[in-house]
Amino acid sequence: MIVDKPSRGPREGDVITIKSYKHDGSLHRTWRDTMVLKTSENAIIGLNDHTLVTEDNGRRWVTREPAIVYFHKKYWFNIIAMIRDNGVSYYCNLASPYTLDKEALKYIDYDLDVKVFPDGEKHLLDADEYAAHSKKWHYPKEVDQILKAHVKILVDWIDQEKGPFSQGYVDVWYSRYQYLMQQRLNDRR
Repeated sequence: MIVDKPSRGPREGDVITIKSYKHDGSLHRTWRDTMVLKTSENAIIGLNDHTLVTEDNGRRWVTREPAIVYFHKKYWFNIIAMIRDNGVSYYCNLASPYTLDKEALKYIDYDLDVKVFPDGEKHLLDADEYAAHSKKWHYPKEVDQILKAHVKILVDWIDQEKGPFSQGYVDVWYSRYQYLMQQRLNDRR
């Protein structure tokens, strides 16, 4: 009798693709070559550095700075900590919890975003886009309620400097990325 081994998820140092979709199932955006820094049962931490991004209309661009990405299977948001010369800025997508398959880490983008500036100032973005898409694609009432609850959770994390919003978190994971990149260079010699 042959028993299939369960497929393993990505490990530290692996490179994955990230794909965001819209509620109607259409591809929204793709990030190539995100390095995995940590995986756990419910979360993945990675880093993008000059990563190729492809938009749904085919436009391509490259990220300008290193950014730590945080995805969770139980929270309806993901967090991007952009490491810039003037400090860390955050871009938080209100989105479905992620799924992972052989092709990519995937989630549904629900339009609303929270941007956090290095001084801690917060802005809720794209409420108009959320309202339009909610009407167009008939977001279920339950999804709307979940997203509103998770905006509150996200703002609490920001205010408490919890997890990705802690400078210590950013320092630890960016240092780990630099170490792994140095190991890759050493292995090539």
